[in-house]
Amino acid sequence: MIVEEEQGGKRRADYGKRILKDLSKHLAKEFGKGFSVDNLERMKNFYILYSPQISATLLRKLHSNGKQLQKTQTVSEEFRLSWSHYLILMRIDDEQERKFYEIESAQNNWSLRELERQYNSGLYLRLALSKDKKSARALSAKGQKIVKPEDAVKDPYILEFIGLPEETKYSENNLEQKIIDRMANFLLELGKGFTFAGRQVRFTFEEQHFRVDLVFYNRILKCFVLIDLKIGKLTHQDIGQMQMYVNYYDREVKSEDENKTIGIILCQKKNKAVIEYTLPKDNKQIFASKYLTVLPKKHELKKLLERR
Repeated sequence: MIVEEEQGGKRRADYGKRILKDLSKHLAKEFGKGFSVDNLERMKNFYILYSPQISATLLRKLHSNGKQLQKTQTVSEEFRLSWSHYLILMRIDDEQERKFYEIESAQNNWSLRELERQYNSGLYLRLALSKDKKSARALSAKGQKIVKPEDAVKDPYILEFIGLPEETKYSENNLEQKIIDRMANFLLELGKGFTFAGRQVRFTFEEQHFRVDLVFYNRILKCFVLIDLKIGKLTHQDIGQMQMYVNYYDREVKSEDENKTIGIILCQKKNKAVIEYTLPKDNKQIFASKYLTVLPKKHELKKLLERR
């Protein structure tokens, strides 16, 4: 009613404010707290953003059930997030990006803190950068779908929660320990389906001992995921080492009903040519991704996406 009244040829700002003030007093008197002018403004914005979605839902429900439904019932079924979630979502100007976070929040039961962290770390932009244009567009319609190994890999990974400044010198052991200390945060950053399996997992052949920094299992892809941490620039020796780890797991560890092992090398710097010429053309198992220990500048991620 607020929107329709304001659109009735009376768009002046002072007129809109007067409507909200009068309505706030009336609703507060009848129903109590929760109807301040600021809250009514937020409700109005929610309606403007989501009324097409509400209308489409109503039509689907009416068509499928063949009888009249109450709007409140339908909306509560379709909009599964809390009002506080929508207050965050309404700050996102890009419609496709907003829809992505809405779907992911509902599907993964993200808390407010998790939603804010994923948005601040540019999850949508990072996933879109790692996909072709068609797959990137699908993110806003279906959210993140993990069907093949590359769907589970991001570039870059954001590890701001470990508390290591970007320019500080630290060892791979320091980095690993920080990740272990904040494993819940790291699992959230890894994404869907990941469970932690081990740290410094040792295997031996011909009297030589080798250790994988971090071992995970992805329940969706049904495969082991090995992660090696590298400080500095990625080398072809690092890639060869990960190839050996993956081969060992495929031949000695995974069962027949599980899929091929995935290897992810997290490094500070990488050379695309080194990766391209070290790995086979049909590579679907070894991935190299940069990691950042500070939140990225979102406008820079957007520029990269626009240039593609």
